[in-house]
Amino acid sequence: MKILKTAKAGTLESNDIFIMVSPADSEGVNLELQSIVLAQFGRQIRETILKTVAAKGVTQANILARDRGALDYTIEARVETALDRALSDAGVIL
Repeated sequence: MKILKTAKAGTLESNDIFIMVSPADSEGVNLELQSIVLAQFGRQIRETILKTVAAKGVTQANILARDRGALDYTIEARVETALDRALSDAGVIL
């Protein structure tokens, strides 16, 4: 499934993550991650985001993530919310 509309979730507040998903020109999931804890937890944050995207069945999307120290459950919730918004705007009912 590919993203047809841009959608956002989250904030730039401490202990949160801002996620924006948008349509991609080519197959695959492109992830751009910025984080205040990138050196320590960058790999884990990437894995959590990509695992959540795969669980939703999305195979084509651009994802922008701005992390401010969010825990895994927050990351998952924000990614799911952004994807649900993008897909529901596109006429897909989840």
